[in-house]
Amino acid sequence: MKKRLKEMEDEAAALREMQAKVEKEMGSVQDTATAAATQNNKEEVDARSVFVGNVDYACTPEEVQQHFQSCGTVNRVTIRTDKFGQPKGYAYVEFLEVEAVQEALSLNESELHGRQLKVTAKRTNIPGMKQYRPRRPNPYMGFRGRPPYAPPFAYAPFGYGKVPSFRMAMRYSPYY
Repeated sequence: MKKRLKEMEDEAAALREMQAKVEKEMGSVQDTATAAATQNNKEEVDARSVFVGNVDYACTPEEVQQHFQSCGTVNRVTIRTDKFGQPKGYAYVEFLEVEAVQEALSLNESELHGRQLKVTAKRTNIPGMKQYRPRRPNPYMGFRGRPPYAPPFAYAPFGYGKVPSFRMAMRYSPYY
């Protein structure tokens, strides 16, 4: 039993050492200067990229690359997929030169696999800038939240200290 425990401790120490080595290589310890450089790098990459909408689901990245080859040298094509691996119907094309983006925008409304593509410049995502949209009221759920303001009665129609008792409309229910 002690022998097995010693083996497990040695294995855990070796794993910690490997993890530290990988973190050191990957540079996972980032300071603010590195984070700012990463943000600038993202903005620079996004300036060289376009968003391609309405991409056919059977289309491959090679076909999209060939379609945009006339604009300039294509660095990478990313076709977004859902969690099951099915394409979502849009792609991102990254070029080596910024000038190629303007030429790619001229391919807006061109056809690929019989579908009209929508090509726009890629926007840089800013974390935390999601628009807040409050929940829509559902008429079947009833009123939730604070009741609207009602001014007090000018006189008490039910007498001092008496509160009106309102009854809910009765509905037939075979379970009561």
